[in-house]
Amino acid sequence: MCAGRCEASHSFFALTGARLTVLAAIEHASRRIRLLGVTAHPTAQWVTQVGRNLAMDLQDADVRVKYLTRDRDARYPATLDALLADEGIETMKTGVRMPRMNSIMERWISSCRTELLDRSLIWNHAHLLHHSASTSSSSTTTDPTAP
Repeated sequence: MCAGRCEASHSFFALTGARLTVLAAIEHASRRIRLLGVTAHPTAQWVTQVGRNLAMDLQDADVRVKYLTRDRDARYPATLDALLADEGIETMKTGVRMPRMNSIMERWISSCRTELLDRSLIWNHAHLLHHSASTSSSSTTTDPTAP
């Protein structure tokens, strides 16, 4: 199975006012959403470890990805790009102020905000991860290319 491209990440706010960053990847071919992690403090080490986990998950699922599209945020260290390059995944950065380059992820984020955050208040990290997982599973079942 060849996914082709993945896209990654965004932030949400908890009821306490804390900003929680969700790192997710969407496979373009299957439109499968992989929730990679949630944290209040995204560090370079955390993002690199999540990248390692993604690479292992893709190998275990026998999915081949050629490209990962991401924004130009400083939280993505050069070690992540190097790690993905070792796995044969080319990292493509979006253009400055060009959200359409990452439109599938932006659409999923918009769906999360309207379907999830309009109906519930997020208390903490675990609560956001639980609700995001339920949103991602419902998003994947509405794949127009599914048989």
